[in-house]
Amino acid sequence: MARTAPMLAYAGVPRVNLMPPVEIERRRRSSLARGWVWGVVAAVVATVLIILGAFALKLVADQQLAAAQAQTNALLVELSGLSEVSGAIATEEELTNFRSDAMGADFAWSPIIGAIEGALPGDVRLVGFEVVSGGNPQSADPATEIGLVGTLTLESPNPIDLPATIRQIRGLAGVTFVDGRALSAGGDAASATYSYELGVTLDQSIYSGQFASTEGGQ
Repeated sequence: MARTAPMLAYAGVPRVNLMPPVEIERRRRSSLARGWVWGVVAAVVATVLIILGAFALKLVADQQLAAAQAQTNALLVELSGLSEVSGAIATEEELTNFRSDAMGADFAWSPIIGAIEGALPGDVRLVGFEVVSGGNPQSADPATEIGLVGTLTLESPNPIDLPATIRQIRGLAGVTFVDGRALSAGGDAASATYSYELGVTLDQSIYSGQFASTEGGQ
């Protein structure tokens, strides 16, 4: 029995790359070069976009800064206009405080003199007084501070009941102390004149309070 030679089995059509190695290398290099070119272009585009974005942000920031500076300048102009008002208010406050210091012990003489004369007997006259102000109020209760202290001079053609007269004056509003200091008589029997000197102290309720400081005092 004769032997037959084994048959070779081929899967598909046989292919042979007939392209020269030089051409293959050239194409590889060309493809690589195109990749580098596109990479460089992409980098340039990204760089340009970043620069444009940074420029846009700077432009927006500059606009915001310019708006803030304009607002600041407007506020400075308004403040410069208000400085005159502030100066006037400060001057007014200084003058008010000066007036309070200078006129804090202000009071009206007429009511005080009228009240004292009303407490005297009918034939007694108030002919003189010498008093000193007690100063500006220092507490909220005017009855605890001295407003006036000094002497009163009374005259009468007849002797008077001095203790009763002192009690009458001492009962007046604002009077805290009265006492007799001196008694003298002058003239002849037909025209005798009796003179009385009284020490007197009044509290600060007699003050008008018209110029008192609003920050303290009475």
